[in-house]
Amino acid sequence: MADTLTFEEEVEVETPAPALGAGCCGDTGDAYDLQKPFKAEDKRLLNCNQVDVNQLMPLKYDWAWEHYLNGCANHWMPTEVPMQRDIELWRSDALTDAERQVILRNLGFFSTGESLVGNNIVLAIFKHITNSEARQYLLRQAFEEAIHTHTFHYIVESLGLDGREVFNMYHEVSSIKGKDQFVMNMTSDVLDPNFSTASIEGMQKFLKNLIGFYVIMEGIFFYSGFVMILSFHRQNRMTGIGEQFQYILRDETIHLNFGIDLINTIKAENPEIWTAELQRDIYDMVSEAVEYEVLYARDCLPDGVMGLNETMFREYVQFVADRRLERIGLAGVYGSKNPFPWMGETIDIVKEKNFFETRVTDYQNAGALSWDD
Repeated sequence: MADTLTFEEEVEVETPAPALGAGCCGDTGDAYDLQKPFKAEDKRLLNCNQVDVNQLMPLKYDWAWEHYLNGCANHWMPTEVPMQRDIELWRSDALTDAERQVILRNLGFFSTGESLVGNNIVLAIFKHITNSEARQYLLRQAFEEAIHTHTFHYIVESLGLDGREVFNMYHEVSSIKGKDQFVMNMTSDVLDPNFSTASIEGMQKFLKNLIGFYVIMEGIFFYSGFVMILSFHRQNRMTGIGEQFQYILRDETIHLNFGIDLINTIKAENPEIWTAELQRDIYDMVSEAVEYEVLYARDCLPDGVMGLNETMFREYVQFVADRRLERIGLAGVYGSKNPFPWMGETIDIVKEKNFFETRVTDYQNAGALSWDD
């Protein structure tokens, strides 16, 4: 029979280690003793403690906090946007079959594309970004991706569309499937249980994920759709959908700016990862993405509609791709001009002006709410 431990026996107990915390690491990679002062300069974007308190203050990356505040200031909900005029137009015979296809294809892509971005934040990025203010923004962005997916549910229900057809389109339209698979492969790479950013190769793969989602998915893949849907809005048609796309575009502009700052800061703090080989890989990624987006434009408007055609979108996507490359420190390669200069004006639209011209929504703060006993 096994020996039984009694209370009278003297038990040797291992003394617990001192409490460590403060959320990040110093140059040695060791967690800080809570009794020591915490320095903002030691809060690293990568390779600090993945599971720890959210040590927000003091801030190290003011740009991350600024993007978070901008995101909060841009808050909106799709159900606040009236859809009655869209419903009446959709039920009429005023839209051609080609115009309806443009709308449906874009609803099909965005409805699933937004969820892929959210999945990548939650499943892949958040774990490896160890800086608190950057994580604070990622939490905000993940919520915004959920709002965007909610938007397409709201549009589908409002117009009485077949939700299965819209949300399943990535299985049925090859260009949508191609774009989605392009970025899903990058999420899968980072989800590998053996993946780590501790090595140069790991950081390079992680940077490619960030470029794939922020620069390509949100910075290139979404923009043809923005042009198509906002072209209806410019003609005072499908204004409810157009207004929601304006708000999504404003959100995506902040997402893109955060992603660019994140990518460039990781590069600056880890210059050894920015090799000629990695730069060639990024050029190849962007080149492949441009071709996917041109195919998508062809699928949406094979015969042209509203003065838009595939040639214009090739030029536009190449123009956008050059701007994205330049913002991460690479030279543009296409030299194309922007056939849609009005898009720059659209990005600068003040949300409050459009929002309150169409509908006044009352918000209640906590002090104004009444609670039932």
